[in-house]
Amino acid sequence: MHSAWSHLLASQNLAPSLADPTLPGFSSIEEATTRLQAAVLCPLPHLGALHVEGEEAAAFLHNLTSNDVKKMPGGGIHWSSLNSAKGRMLANFLVWRKDNGFTLILAAELVAEIAKKLSMYVLRAKVKVSDASSTVLLSGLFGAQASEVLSQAGLIAPANGTGNATSDGMGVISIPQAGATNRYLLVNATEQVSGLWQKLLNTPATHAVGTAAWIREDVLAGIPWVTKAIQEEFIAQMLNYELLGGVNFQKGCYPGQEIVARTQYLGKLKKRMYLAHLDDAAAPTPGQDLYAPVFGEQSCGKVVTVCPAPQGGSDLLIVVQMSAQEAGEIHLGSAAGLRLTLGALPYSID
Repeated sequence: MHSAWSHLLASQNLAPSLADPTLPGFSSIEEATTRLQAAVLCPLPHLGALHVEGEEAAAFLHNLTSNDVKKMPGGGIHWSSLNSAKGRMLANFLVWRKDNGFTLILAAELVAEIAKKLSMYVLRAKVKVSDASSTVLLSGLFGAQASEVLSQAGLIAPANGTGNATSDGMGVISIPQAGATNRYLLVNATEQVSGLWQKLLNTPATHAVGTAAWIREDVLAGIPWVTKAIQEEFIAQMLNYELLGGVNFQKGCYPGQEIVARTQYLGKLKKRMYLAHLDDAAAPTPGQDLYAPVFGEQSCGKVVTVCPAPQGGSDLLIVVQMSAQEAGEIHLGSAAGLRLTLGALPYSID
């Protein structure tokens, strides 16, 4: 975790543990329900940013990632990914197009690696790739009154799936997701965040909550983040990424494109991502193997994302064989391990 988060939370008289994603974001379902009637603000140390700038930045990203960057409007937001030659996801991003280039939001632990990998492709292109981990901090604001809270703090809430840049180049991103509004990612220079938090927390509707509350929103929305634990494990469709709009099948080539396209049009997809719950105090870990009776002692999938559930236990996203999900019995860690309860995502995966 960036040390700036510790200093910021201390300056706001908030517990540093708010930035620990392994701790519950709300102490109870009742508290979550009550607070989300207003607005909640949380640190997002598990996410980081990198910038891709220059007059050829759009063409550069278009040729390397899974979505159509050239057609993005100014202020536009979309999901995208960087893949291996075998079509396996190395990282996924929330891409924001600004006047001077692009900001990519991704798992914080992958920022330096992906910035280095993208830089290897620059060659003579008029593009600069920079790791923004030390200069940018990300916060999350969501809840029924989140847009009103932004307005009271002097910020304009962007439309769903777009971002607004402030005069200093930072800004507010509206998270694109099925069936949800009023969920915003705040992108700010490190030195700005303390003042922004002060403004937001001075509005009566806003409460500070833990990072886990944001992660759970991603889990319930069926939004995966590739981390080191699952890097190069899945092609896009296994993570439902094309259903989130993270793949454009009409654009030209990019690394792994042939595999992703073949899976879409010629292959038979055998794995998908699902929502699940584990009613146990011990939390699963991303990358942990999953098992089902129909596959015996052979793993049928892996854990993708985990967060504490307000009612106890853990909520998680898992990728498993579709036949295992249809059979309805999936276990953690071994064929005799704890049994998961399957849930429903807010979008159809049929």
